[in-house]
Amino acid sequence: MEVRLLVMTYDETAFNKHIAEEHKMSLLGDYVKEIVYGGTDGIVTTFAVVAGFSGAYLNAENTIQLSILTVLLFGLANLFADGMAMGLGNFISLRAEHSMYLAHKDKEWEEIQTNPKQEEIETIFLLMRKGLSEEDAKAMTKLYIKYPKYWLDFMMTEELQLQSTEAIKPFVNGLMTFLSFCFFGFIPIIPYLFSTDPRQAFTISIFSTLFALASLGLLSGWVTKRNKLWTISESILVGGTAAGIAYFVGTFFA
Repeated sequence: MEVRLLVMTYDETAFNKHIAEEHKMSLLGDYVKEIVYGGTDGIVTTFAVVAGFSGAYLNAENTIQLSILTVLLFGLANLFADGMAMGLGNFISLRAEHSMYLAHKDKEWEEIQTNPKQEEIETIFLLMRKGLSEEDAKAMTKLYIKYPKYWLDFMMTEELQLQSTEAIKPFVNGLMTFLSFCFFGFIPIIPYLFSTDPRQAFTISIFSTLFALASLGLLSGWVTKRNKLWTISESILVGGTAAGIAYFVGTFFA
């Protein structure tokens, strides 16, 4: 297919080149939601285990030698169990969302085929609600009727307020959530692998957690083109608050 604009020919090759140069996102960009969501949850959840046990046991003389092993066992168990749960949960929820979208799409297509007059009235109404004059709304509706598949996309978006899920890959999304959860969630536990002093390990873990949150915020800012200082601060503030609450709750059991 070619579109001739005066002397310039704009075809599939030119369009693909434009997308690749101006709008192409990296793999991280394609799954930024899963990476940030899974990573943040992994960091906070794992540090919650570290902080909870530290708050409960760090000041208890009879259990201080057991706290390193306890944190490692519960931290790693939590890391993989929660990571798997999040990945599978994301996979199942996206599959359900896609099934719902297809069901509504089939129903809307049936309505266009069997009751086009009613759909025409609804389309005119929706266009006028978006600010078009009645004359322009009717003219545009005639174009939609001429191209029913495009009309269907319009009705799905404007009437049902449903965004297409057909480009989403539930398995890959779920896998990215799991990997991000485990990768970033492992960072708060690392100090406990190399230290025999629970107080020292916990102190280093605090800084490790802040580093992990800052790294995730930096990654988010880089992918989304937002202000990196803001995304780093946002990540540290949200994650740090949740981690602080976990430690505070743990102190009640000391």
